[in-house]
Amino acid sequence: MSRYIRKRHNVSVLLYHLVCAAKYRRVVFDADVDGVLRDVCLEIAQRYEITFLEIGMDGDHVHFLVQSVPTYSATKIVHTIKSLTAKEVLARCPQVKKKLWGGEFWSDGYFIASVGQHGNVDTIGQYVKEQGRDAHYQQVHAQQMQLFEENP
Repeated sequence: MSRYIRKRHNVSVLLYHLVCAAKYRRVVFDADVDGVLRDVCLEIAQRYEITFLEIGMDGDHVHFLVQSVPTYSATKIVHTIKSLTAKEVLARCPQVKKKLWGGEFWSDGYFIASVGQHGNVDTIGQYVKEQGRDAHYQQVHAQQMQLFEENP
């Protein structure tokens, strides 16, 4: 899933779990938006040193499991993802503009957490991958909570 990124002066494995909500928590993530969002994420991965390991959508928000390099702060990663995806989704999916107003796609806030490579990356990866699948979500969520209780 993740890999060591080798640079001239460092080797890193920096993983982040990022959650971004649509503006006003509107349910805007349908199949069209999903396709555009995934395409834009592939373009981001080619232009920047941000690798998308998993993307999971659940109606009004998106979970990303990303890997990047030490030269990008967590804030820079979030800003890059949110700004580029918002621009393209609003341009390519006119139905989204009917649900949102003011030209904004994402809410101002976000959640980001670092993820350990050997600890819980698989659990969070599965959690992100299974977003929107309620029955399986409960099982993965229980596993995630157990990991957090064992490793406070």
